[in-house]
Amino acid sequence: MSLIDNTLWWQVFPLGACGAPIRIRSGDDSAHRLPRLIPWLDHVVDLGCNGLLLGPIFESVSHGYDTLDHFQIDRRLGDQNDFDDLISQCTERGIAVMLDGVFNHVAVTHPRAAQLAATSPDGTPQVWEGHNELVVLDHSKSEVIELVAEAMLYWLRRGIAGWRLDVAYAVPSSFWREVTGIVRAEFPEAVFLGEVIHGDYPQFVAESSIDTVTQYELWKATWSSIQTRNFWELAWSLERHEAFVASFVPQTFIGNHDVERIASQVGDSGAVLAVSALLTLPGMPSIYYGDEQAFRGRKLEGFAADDELRPPLPDSPDALSDMGMWMENIYKGLIALRKQRPWLARAHITVDGKKNEWIEYTVTPRDSETADHDGLHVRLDVDPLAHVAISDLAGHQLFAWGEQK
Repeated sequence: MSLIDNTLWWQVFPLGACGAPIRIRSGDDSAHRLPRLIPWLDHVVDLGCNGLLLGPIFESVSHGYDTLDHFQIDRRLGDQNDFDDLISQCTERGIAVMLDGVFNHVAVTHPRAAQLAATSPDGTPQVWEGHNELVVLDHSKSEVIELVAEAMLYWLRRGIAGWRLDVAYAVPSSFWREVTGIVRAEFPEAVFLGEVIHGDYPQFVAESSIDTVTQYELWKATWSSIQTRNFWELAWSLERHEAFVASFVPQTFIGNHDVERIASQVGDSGAVLAVSALLTLPGMPSIYYGDEQAFRGRKLEGFAADDELRPPLPDSPDALSDMGMWMENIYKGLIALRKQRPWLARAHITVDGKKNEWIEYTVTPRDSETADHDGLHVRLDVDPLAHVAISDLAGHQLFAWGEQK
């Protein structure tokens, strides 16, 4: 199977997790912070994950998405040797690494901004969604195609397994098709994950030739159904998800660096329901660092909007609060259940029943070669007490959890 089928990612935002200064920077804030992630790799393995999905690590102005140099590690995180050590440590543990490629825009102070930027009718560089510090790249220019392909190949040669493509939806599909074609000529197994929020997911995958996209529809329906006690929304989304999985494996999640923490949205009990759905539904799942410990974090406004979502990690997992271990144990149990059933990545979904406060669905192997495996029957209840029940099709209970009051 490919990485798409058998990888469960632990997503981390390095600048935040490693405690780097984001907006207020001194003249020299260089430091070897990237190695702070190495003590967490055993935690990734213990959790049951085998992929590390890193946020931006390249030289940038502030938050990482205002890139200055795609070929250098951000000085606040360290240097190439720190990166190579991290890759080596991941390889020893069987952890694949995916990097965040910010290829839609660059910092206005990027040394090649004037040459690479798209221009407005008045001849000035186009800025990204009103952010005057970011300029949009002109993806029709051969120089941009060459830059992105060279950057992708450079880091793949240094040992990564693939790329998350930031705001992929804003870049022409033809650009992704051309660039990934160049890269796959040398790295045919490289994985490309596009950030796509709305629209026709299967069409985008087909036209761009990338492997998968972020399943924001399912994310929204999961937390919203729990929060509003309306599982009709999730049932509708599962019908859509079933159709998506017929053509590609969506990248699924209940948290990432851009959205409110799941435990902040729906509480601890709701978070258990959400991760139960995540790990029993088809897709390529990712777990956002700290969600397995029920971290809180609100999506705010202004320059500090994402600060709570991207907190520093302790020096090692040993420093985590024991109060979060109950959630971590739930994650471990559900991950183990999923890893025993790799067919779940492309499973078939049937919604068996639903009311406002509960939903039942069955997932079964889609591939005839795995048809001898049992499927899963899942029931999620949110009211009056939150409850999860997962069994095989013979009725044997595999996982159960109920809210205590």
